[in-house]
Amino acid sequence: MKLIIAIVHDDDVHNLIDDLTKEDFRVTKLATTGGFLKAGNTTLLAGVEDDQVDKAIGIVKNNCETRNQTITSPTPMAGTAGVFIPYPIEVKIGGATIFVVDIEKYLKL
Repeated sequence: MKLIIAIVHDDDVHNLIDDLTKEDFRVTKLATTGGFLKAGNTTLLAGVEDDQVDKAIGIVKNNCETRNQTITSPTPMAGTAGVFIPYPIEVKIGGATIFVVDIEKYLKL
């Protein structure tokens, strides 16, 4: 058995969870925050049988496309001198970061 940890953008999570549960995957949803953009994302945990890992990853891939978004550059640290003029930058959002780890023991109590 494997544990799939998928970190996905908040905009993608609702359809992803629907598709995973339609295929009988049980998913736990955790609200998390990314470190780079300081934006909300969602971490999903799913315990799956070894032969179902590729199927689950395929569902994640089908629901989590990367896309470009224009954001305003973050404000500088406190204490810097001078005038700060924010400027727009383009970043990629969406997609998924997926970890697959072995489960030594699985208990459902």
